[in-house]
Amino acid sequence: MSIEVVALLVLVLVFLVASVRSVNMGALALVAAFVVGTAGYGVKAADVLGGFPANLFVILVGVTYLFALAKNNGTVDWIVHASVGLVRGRVALVPWVMFVVCALVTSIGAVTPAAVAIVAPIAMGFAARYRINRVLMGLVVVQGATAGSFSPIGVFGAITNGVVEKSKLDGSPTMLFISAVVACASISVLGFIVLGGRELVRRGNEQREMRSLETAAVAASATATRAPVTGTPGAAVERGFGGQPQPSGDDTPRLDAQRSLTLLGLLGLAVGALVFDLDVGFLALAVAVGLTLIFPSSARGAVDKISWGTVLLVGGIVTYVSLLEDQGTVKWLGDGVAKVGSPLLAAFLICLIGAVVSAFASTTGILGALIPLAVPFLQTGQIGAVGLIAALAISASVVDCSPFSTNGALVVANSDLDQRDEVFKRLMAWGMSIMVAAPILTWLVLVVPGAVS
Repeated sequence: MSIEVVALLVLVLVFLVASVRSVNMGALALVAAFVVGTAGYGVKAADVLGGFPANLFVILVGVTYLFALAKNNGTVDWIVHASVGLVRGRVALVPWVMFVVCALVTSIGAVTPAAVAIVAPIAMGFAARYRINRVLMGLVVVQGATAGSFSPIGVFGAITNGVVEKSKLDGSPTMLFISAVVACASISVLGFIVLGGRELVRRGNEQREMRSLETAAVAASATATRAPVTGTPGAAVERGFGGQPQPSGDDTPRLDAQRSLTLLGLLGLAVGALVFDLDVGFLALAVAVGLTLIFPSSARGAVDKISWGTVLLVGGIVTYVSLLEDQGTVKWLGDGVAKVGSPLLAAFLICLIGAVVSAFASTTGILGALIPLAVPFLQTGQIGAVGLIAALAISASVVDCSPFSTNGALVVANSDLDQRDEVFKRLMAWGMSIMVAAPILTWLVLVVPGAVS
C-alpha cells in the first residue's frame, strides 16, 4: 500500500476516532501529522510544523480576543441595541441583511476571512438576542462572503480568472460571478427554510418585542452584576458588561469613553483590513492590546474567552492537510483523476476533490491548483471549459461553512460558549453535506449540458 493511500486513510481514521472518543480532533491530527510525516514521508518535525496555519491562528486569536473585550465592556450590546431600528422589527430580514453586507464587502476586493471576521461577531450577537438559529446565521454570513468574492474584482474571481487566462482556456468572469451568487443564495435559502426561517417569517414585525427582549437582556445582565460603589454609601448602581457604572433603572446601553474607543477600534479594523489590506489578525490583536492597556479592568477574563479549543482543532486539521499537499499526495490524487478515460467522470471527480480538500484547507490554494489539472481533457473539446471552471470554483468555495475552514471556524469561535459545540457539529454536518451535494449539482447543471451539446 502506497504512502499516499496510508496518509488518506489516517485522515479518515482521525475523524472516526474523534467522533467516538472525547479527544480534540486537532490534537489527534497533530499527532497523526507528526507520525505520518516523520515515519511515512521521512520529513523532519520542523517541516511538519511548517504547515501549521500561523495566519489562521493569529486571525482566530486576535478577532475572538477583541470581541471578548467588546462584549465585556458592553460595546456589542450597544451595537445590537442600536441596530434594532435598522430591521424595523422584521426579524426574518436580519440574516439576509448580513448576507448582503458580506457579499458587498467581498465583491469590492475584501478577502472572505476579513469580511467574516468583522461581520460574524455582530451577526451572532443578533442571532443570540433575537432567537435566530446560530447555524442559520453563520451559514448565511459565510455564503454571502463567498458569493461576493467571485466578482471580477473579488479575490476568488481574480484568482480563478487569472488561472484560466494563464492556462489559455475559455472563460467568462460574468458567468462565474452569476453562477456563484446563485449557488450561494440557493444554499442560504435552503438553510433559511430548514433552520427556522419560516418561523421567523411567521413572527412578522416584532419591533416592540425585539426592543423588550433587548431591554430585558441588558437589565438582567446589569442586575446580575449590581454592586455598591465605594464612597457612596447606600447608593446602588448597575454595572454593565465592562464594569462601567450606569444609573439604576436605565437599561439602555449608553456610549461612554470605553465603548466609543472600542467602536473606533472596530471601525479601524474594518478600514485597515478592507481598504488598506492589512492583516486582520494582527490588526485585531493591536486594537485589543491597546484597549487592554487603556482599560485594564474590562480585560479581566477576556483571554480565557478566546476559542482555544477551536484554534487547536482547526490548526491540527489544516496542518495535516498541508502535509499532504506539501508531499504531493493531493497532486497524486489529482493526477490519478486526470487519467480517467471518461472526460465527464474526470470532471466530476476533480470537482469532488476540490470540495473535499477545500473543506479542510485553503480555498485560494485549491482554486489555483486544480484548474490546471483539468487542462488536458478540457483541450480535447469534449467538456465546456466555462461550465467546468464555474463548477470547480463553486464546489471548492461553498464548503467554506465547514468549521475546519477559516470562515466556519470564525463562526464557531464567535458563538456563545454554551452553543459552541452544537454550532460546530451542525456546521460540520452542513459542510460535509455541501461537500457531496455541490459537486453533484454543479456537475449536472454546468458541466453535463456543455458536454452533451
